[in-house]
Amino acid sequence: MRIFVTGAAGMLGTAMKNILDRESRNVVYYSDLQTDKDIELLDIRDFNAVKEQISSFNPDIVFHFAAETDVDLCEKDRDHSFATNTLGTENIVMNCMENDIKMVYISTGAVFDGKKKKPYTEYDVPNPINSYAKAKFEGEVLVRDFLKEYFIIRAGWMIGGGKKDRKFVAKIMDLMETNSSVQVVNDKTGSPTFTFDFARGILRLVELEKYGLYHMVNEGVATRLEIAREIKKLKNYQCEIVPVSSAYFPLPAPRSDSEALENYRLELSGLRLMPHWKDSLRKYLLDIE
Repeated sequence: MRIFVTGAAGMLGTAMKNILDRESRNVVYYSDLQTDKDIELLDIRDFNAVKEQISSFNPDIVFHFAAETDVDLCEKDRDHSFATNTLGTENIVMNCMENDIKMVYISTGAVFDGKKKKPYTEYDVPNPINSYAKAKFEGEVLVRDFLKEYFIIRAGWMIGGGKKDRKFVAKIMDLMETNSSVQVVNDKTGSPTFTFDFARGILRLVELEKYGLYHMVNEGVATRLEIAREIKKLKNYQCEIVPVSSAYFPLPAPRSDSEALENYRLELSGLRLMPHWKDSLRKYLLDIE
């Protein structure tokens, strides 16, 4: 199988690249950041550039990981959000449709408004409340409407990347190492999603050719506070963790109260691809030491 990967320099792309390289797959890697000699530059917003590279390699499937994931930047610069996350995706979709290429599109639990008390399933109706989520959902619509063989896979709170990790786990560890007390939000709920588990799950779905929309998150639901407490325990940090509401950290983009997801379609298919988030957090923290 010939695989074309966008966003290869990001957190998920890095995890996937590690797996595919070990398996000696026939793969080309692209990113708007050239951080590795094996990764070529590609701006997904440039239709002609996308067309040229896809036509040149003639892949069987595109793993479309490239995205602007800075939620607050997307809120402040709506045009950038939609140009990257929607029109960039459209460029990939149109080329896949023209050349009969399968596609993996990564979406987010942020497409829901967070009002549901239980985790969201694939059969709940999205209602995004910020520009990032709206742009990602429009990407879903494009994939669904124009392609026949596709995987739309929604992730939760992404964790991973080792030294490339710039999200919650890396940030909270930096704070715990340098402060005697750390304030952590306790009123937002989500589903941790570890990149190495997620990448392996994607490959399994692709191998099974079970097309469609899926949620793929680690088992268990958590608040940021619960994740921070688990990190403190695993790393034996001595700092105090102080619970605060999200109002303590005002941000440009509104966030849903809950982005918790249930892997409902995977469960109905008898597929348990994702371990519990606490088990994966333990493994992740040991791996990056």
